[in-house]
Amino acid sequence: MHTIPVRPANCKNCAVTIGNFDGVHRGHQLLVSTTLDFCTRYSLDSVAVTFTPHPRAFFSGKHMSPLANPQTRRRLLGALGVEYLMELGFTRDIAALSPEEFYLSYLAPLKMEILVVGYDFCLGRGRSGDFASLRELGTRYGFAVHQVPPLLYAGAPISSTRIRKAIEDGDLVLARQMLGRPHTLHGKVIHGEGRGTGLGFPTANLEPAEELLPPDGVYATRVVHKGQVYAAVTNIGFKPTFDGTARTIESFLLDCDINLYHEPVRVQFLQRLRGEKRFASPAELVAQIELDVSEGRRINQEFASEFASESGSESGSSLPV
Repeated sequence: MHTIPVRPANCKNCAVTIGNFDGVHRGHQLLVSTTLDFCTRYSLDSVAVTFTPHPRAFFSGKHMSPLANPQTRRRLLGALGVEYLMELGFTRDIAALSPEEFYLSYLAPLKMEILVVGYDFCLGRGRSGDFASLRELGTRYGFAVHQVPPLLYAGAPISSTRIRKAIEDGDLVLARQMLGRPHTLHGKVIHGEGRGTGLGFPTANLEPAEELLPPDGVYATRVVHKGQVYAAVTNIGFKPTFDGTARTIESFLLDCDINLYHEPVRVQFLQRLRGEKRFASPAELVAQIELDVSEGRRINQEFASEFASESGSESGSSLPV
C-alpha cells in the first residue's frame, strides 16, 4: 500500500469530484478537468473521492476485476493533476448513509465549496442523492453543485460498463478509444514451462493479473519495463495444443532479447489478432505464431506515432490522501 500524507488541516477550501473512477477513462478525465478548472478559477484545492470495492461488486457479492488497480488509479488521477485523494472503503455503514449524513461525515470536513458530479451520479442510501437533491443540500450548507454532461463516443456515453463489455468482447481498439490509452495489465514476470523457448519464441510470463482480462486469444501488445517500451504479441489462455490446464499470460517481445524474470512490467493491449485454438502439431502452431508476429509488428508500427512515448496518463506520482 502506498504511504500517502494526510491532507493538512489548515489547507484551502476545495472542489471535490466523487466516483469510483474505475479505469479513469475519458469521461472521468472530463470530470477531473472540470474540477481543476474550478480550482484554478477560485483558488481551491482539488480532491477526488473514490470507493473500494466498487459499490456494484459490494452489493452483488461477486468479485469484479477492476479496469485499473488501486495503485494505477492513484497514479492516473495524480497525472491528471488531482492534488488529494480520499479513498473510502465501501461498507454497509457507508451504504446506509443519507446524502446529508455522507456530506456531514466526509465532505464538510474537507471545506468543500464545489461538488462536481457526473450526469448519472447519485449519492447515498438507495441512490437518493440525485443532482436535484444535491443542489438542495448545497443551498442548505453553502456549496455549489456542478453536473458534467456525458462524454459521447460513437453516439453513446463513455462509461466503465461499456469499456468493460468491449474488453470482455475482445474489442481492445474500442476500449482504448474510450479509455484514452490501451487497457493494461500489471504484474511481475514469473517462470513458465519454457514451452515458448522450445518453439523458438521465448516469452515473458505475467503473474495472474488483478485487472480485467480480455478473452483467451492472441493480441498485439506493448510491454513496458522501467519506462522502456517493447512491441510484443501476447497470448492469454490454456495452450490447448499442449493440453494446458492453467490460464497463462505470455508475451513474446518482438526483435528483443531481454531477461525480465521477477521484474514488474505493464502489458498494454492494442488489438486482438485471433482466438485461441488447438493446432494439429507444434510445427503448425509455429507457422501460425510467425503470422501472429508479423501482424503484431504491423499493428505496433501503425500505432507507433500515437504511442510514441509511454502513455503519459500512466506516469506521474501517486496522490496524497
